[in-house]
Amino acid sequence: MPTARIYQRPKNAMQSGKHRTDLWQLEFEPHEAQRADPLTGWAGSGDTQGQVRLGFPTLEAAKAYAEREGIAYLVVPAPEKTLKLQSYADNFR
Repeated sequence: MPTARIYQRPKNAMQSGKHRTDLWQLEFEPHEAQRADPLTGWAGSGDTQGQVRLGFPTLEAAKAYAEREGIAYLVVPAPEKTLKLQSYADNFR
């Protein structure tokens, strides 16, 4: 039985915007470890489910899909957002 994790997309650290952070992702857990290719040295495996990422508008939709398809899942809660409040003058202290 395939296993997956459902999580909410985090904000991109390189951008200030929050585009698509309200979407939920279903991502399959790897079934085999990656190994280095002897010719190129690149890491890879025969597990093609590791390439699959499904997006859902809500957590309930992602759970319903996993249950309908018989996929065992683990919901990873989104980390709490903390604001670091400071004034512009704090840069010069």
